Amino acid sequence: MSSSNLFFQNPLDAAVLKARRFVKAGEHSDPRGNYFRDVTAIIHSYPFRRLKHKTQVFYAPKNDHICTRIEHVMHVASIASTICRALDLNSDLAWAIGLGHDLGHTPFGHLGEQILAELSGQPFSHELYSLKTVDSLTGYGKGLNLTYAVRDGIVNHCGERFEQSLKPDFSVCCLENLTDRSRLPATWEGVVVRFSDKIAYLGRDFEDACHLRLISAESLPPAAERVLGNNNAKMINTMVRDLIETSLKTGEIGFSDAVYEAVRHLVKFNYEHIYRNPKMTAYHDNFKRILTAVYGYLTDLLQKYGRDTQGLSGEPNLLAAHFADYLEKMSAYYEDKPETEAAFDYVAGMTDDYAIDCVSEIMLPKSFQIKF
Repeated sequence: MSSSNLFFQNPLDAAVLKARRFVKAGEHSDPRGNYFRDVTAIIHSYPFRRLKHKTQVFYAPKNDHICTRIEHVMHVASIASTICRALDLNSDLAWAIGLGHDLGHTPFGHLGEQILAELSGQPFSHELYSLKTVDSLTGYGKGLNLTYAVRDGIVNHCGERFEQSLKPDFSVCCLENLTDRSRLPATWEGVVVRFSDKIAYLGRDFEDACHLRLISAESLPPAAERVLGNNNAKMINTMVRDLIETSLKTGEIGFSDAVYEAVRHLVKFNYEHIYRNPKMTAYHDNFKRILTAVYGYLTDLLQKYGRDTQGLSGEPNLLAAHFADYLEKMSAYYEDKPETEAAFDYVAGMTDDYAIDCVSEIMLPKSFQIKF
């Protein structure tokens, strides 16, 4: 037994962590193992594929060298798997959580979350929505039937909180009843992913902003550069190695004092000079108009046609036809739910590019251009 195992034992029953939402009659053991089965289920899902056209930080990116949401989840999964190997934890579990943790992200990133919250009049959390995506929205209402440990890691990853160290919650609950982001993951692997999320995006966002000339590499605070390095590769290497060494010493997943202080300087710099940069926020109103127009149009269609998909299909634009197809395939899921929920879910699942195309369809459908 490695020294790491003396620290990172999970008291929860393995059968509970590996339990799926639904037990299927006649289901046999899977040669992939429980957690790697979840990895492949996520990779083959439609929400995962759409991540390649969703904002990570920079909106509707056409530059192949700028990080998209799908690259981010791959970075998180690989970093978390590396850390778990060093701590003698389950790297397949970390890989699955990492790949699935952002499946509920909206078009236009965190801004899209804010806009959809305003449109629905309800709080919106991509962590909670990621759970809804894997549990209910994927597979036309059937969900991916993931293990409890993976679902728990997804809904409790909370990448916007910057704790120095954490231990798991070590408790089991009804995850679909969670209403906020206050809960910690139930497993060590879930905690590792929570840290890996930050490790993956802090340096990459800095490097992408430099490539786009939003900032200069020389503007990095000396307090961050001196400890973490001046590029993404160095930052990841420093944070990962420090997290492993510190975790083995303390018995918690976390950073040393020196690295944590440098991370705080980097976080502060990124928020002030990248995420809240006027060149970024200048387009917020544009994206708000896009999502507002699309959501408003779909809710108008629902008021006009209800669940009559044939009527919807008769509207002279592709958006209405695609939405009708979605409603038909998801009819069993939405049968006992408010009609507006279908419109909300459809918009929340869009890629940046598709949302922009939908506005064009509403204003001037392609069928009009063909006919006239």
